[in-house]
Amino acid sequence: MRKDRNKLRGYIVLGYLFLIAGAITMLLPFVWMIVTSLKSYGEATRVPLTILPENWKPENYQVALDTLPFVRLYFNTFLMMAARVVLAIVFSSMAGYAFARMKFPLRTFLFSLVLIQMMVPPHVYLIPQYLMVLELGWLNSIKALIFPGLVSAFGTFLLHQSFLAIPKELEEAAVLDGCNPFQIYWRIMLPLVKANLAALGIFTALFAWKDLLWPLIVNMSMDKMTLASGLASLRGQYLTDYPVLMAGSVIAMVPMIILFFMFQKQFIKGIAFTGSK
Repeated sequence: MRKDRNKLRGYIVLGYLFLIAGAITMLLPFVWMIVTSLKSYGEATRVPLTILPENWKPENYQVALDTLPFVRLYFNTFLMMAARVVLAIVFSSMAGYAFARMKFPLRTFLFSLVLIQMMVPPHVYLIPQYLMVLELGWLNSIKALIFPGLVSAFGTFLLHQSFLAIPKELEEAAVLDGCNPFQIYWRIMLPLVKANLAALGIFTALFAWKDLLWPLIVNMSMDKMTLASGLASLRGQYLTDYPVLMAGSVIAMVPMIILFFMFQKQFIKGIAFTGSK
């Protein structure tokens, strides 16, 4: 009995060691980014690499703030993120409910198209989306940033599965009480999938925050760029000031870290929910 207990304790210690090693591996790039942001250009590009700077240069942060309009970039990013989250929740919940609960012609075929969209790399849609934005006259505008978030295939699939798990008896009881389909969706179904909506909102916000390619394609003006695309402009064609670039990355990362600590319970629940049956 004692041998089994010691063996179990050894497995637990080994598991914790693996988790600690994984945490260190994930934190190392962030620590290196912060350290590099306080180095000079010569120290950042020196071979062999030095961990701590010999001469600390916090003025790199001031250079980054003077180079990029961070207030405007923050505003554009938060506006794009909020709009994409709201649109994904509204349209994905309506589409998911329709596919899961309503009967209409070609329902299976249309839902298959949604699943196919999830299997195709998103870069395939860049040219068609760009041509659509061009025809609408939305290039170099905030509306162009929001455009890809009008529909979420992942959100539709996620909420479709959530609505399927709700017992039919609730819907039948609502019909007997005189509710129409929209009232059933709004008053009965949506409150039952709040955790699913939170998970979808979290993932949509994360994807929007780190979106780089699309803002670079549709917007040319710095006033219409997001944080990711604005930071990309710090990378020169022949020479990149890595300490300033890392300082800008730290500044851009701070709001998301604050939001994570404020809503970490919801974030963890969302991650756990998407992995559950």
